[in-house]
Amino acid sequence: MIGLFLAQVLMSFNVAALPISLGGFVEDFGVPPTTASTTIVVYGLAVAALVMTGAKLGQRVGWVLIFRIVLVAFAGSSLLMIFSPSIEWAIGGQVLAGASAAIIVPSLVALIAENYRGDQQATAVGSLGSARAFSGVSAFLIGGTLGTLVGWRPVFIITLGLAVAVFALSFRLRSDRGDRSVRIDVVASVLIGVAIVMLTLGFNNLNGWGVVSVREGAPFSVLGLSPAPVLVVLGVVFGQLFFMWTRRRMRSGRTPLVDLSVLDRPQERAAIYAMFIIVLMEAAVNFALPTYIQVVQGRTPFDTSLAMMPFNLTVFVTATLIVRFYSRFAPRTIALFSFGLTTAALVWLAFVVTNNWETIPTIAGLIVFGVGQGALVTLVFNVLVTAVPKHLAGDVGSIRGTTQNLASAVGTAVMGAVLVTLLTTGVARAVEDHPELPPELVAQVDLDSVNFVGNDELRGALEGTSATPEQIDAAVAVNEDQRLRTLKLGFLILAGISAVAALPASRLPSYKPDEIPDPEAE
Repeated sequence: MIGLFLAQVLMSFNVAALPISLGGFVEDFGVPPTTASTTIVVYGLAVAALVMTGAKLGQRVGWVLIFRIVLVAFAGSSLLMIFSPSIEWAIGGQVLAGASAAIIVPSLVALIAENYRGDQQATAVGSLGSARAFSGVSAFLIGGTLGTLVGWRPVFIITLGLAVAVFALSFRLRSDRGDRSVRIDVVASVLIGVAIVMLTLGFNNLNGWGVVSVREGAPFSVLGLSPAPVLVVLGVVFGQLFFMWTRRRMRSGRTPLVDLSVLDRPQERAAIYAMFIIVLMEAAVNFALPTYIQVVQGRTPFDTSLAMMPFNLTVFVTATLIVRFYSRFAPRTIALFSFGLTTAALVWLAFVVTNNWETIPTIAGLIVFGVGQGALVTLVFNVLVTAVPKHLAGDVGSIRGTTQNLASAVGTAVMGAVLVTLLTTGVARAVEDHPELPPELVAQVDLDSVNFVGNDELRGALEGTSATPEQIDAAVAVNEDQRLRTLKLGFLILAGISAVAALPASRLPSYKPDEIPDPEAE
């Protein structure tokens, strides 16, 4: 169990370290925050696109053997991060890490289902949820300290050490030979891979390429339209083709890439929808806050770790302790209450957040949000694992991995696009209300098409123009006010998404603890 726990820590620590490193990426590689965030997006993209194929590889080769192979690959990705000379190398490192995690994710679920049942299984599942949160706490604390005192690269020395440690512990796992009769559906692999890539690229480039009309930075246009929404639509189409092909294959009695029977019941589908919303919200918050603190306010990674500590620590504690309530409350009750907490917390943050993150109201909001988030992460995963026979655990793991990592990529990309769009619109309107900022000055610095920039960076850009000191102060004040307003609006949008999540949450199982069905008996 220690090895499985640390394997989850390895993946989650890597993911949590990326937002902390955004400021370092921006400074070292000279790229904007939205470009630096591509490292987060491509990791989730690789996992989501490959995890179903990874699950079948695990069943065919054997979970323990392939587990060791991908741990070596994950160590290689850490080396790429440590020595990367450009953002392209860092992005490549996260592609390799994501491809490795695409096999680690279903292997953890399969090994837990094989070795634990009943209360022990719920505790084991809870340990994976707490491992994610523990990684967030440690990554923000350790990574923030290292990022402030040394730099962002040493953070990935920790992921390298974790990969080595888990590899050593893997030799204590029970060996399996795999099943050579398992066939990998190549057509389904291509369909789901193309769907995930198109969806993620589309969402990730909504801001740069245009939400509807094509922008100058787009690689091409489709009848004058931005390629971003076109890719999203095509991704949905390929996703539907994947489901149609898989159902057809199952009706003919052939082995599918993923057994869709794990989603036959409304409760399991509701758990997937809820999981997507949960991870999307977490990714959006983990992108928005570090970006704002480091890039906009110009504060250190250690400051970021302190600001995010209440949230991550609360998620860790809640994810660990929530299993104690499974014997008293139905999953539906816990989920509805938890989504109520996240909604209320996000609305609260939208009204109380200021440029000072250490205020008690802000900390209280992050803590309440963390309680709801931690409870939900463990709950919906446990619903999925306990609902199916253990021979389908790998399929549950692949669906979980696809959902979580697609949601993480979409949450990061969409939050970035929404914030920049809101900021651009807000600054454009604010400039019109400030006659001391003439159109010719706006044209020199392109204030009506802004990204998240710090005050010092904006001052430096304005000093190279014809702006007077008074005009520079006015422009900085406009940008500062609009950035905070944009963040508040972002929290309100997330609160709306959290409230909508009550719909799938209301369809989660309502059975009493002593009425939990045995999936092996079905």
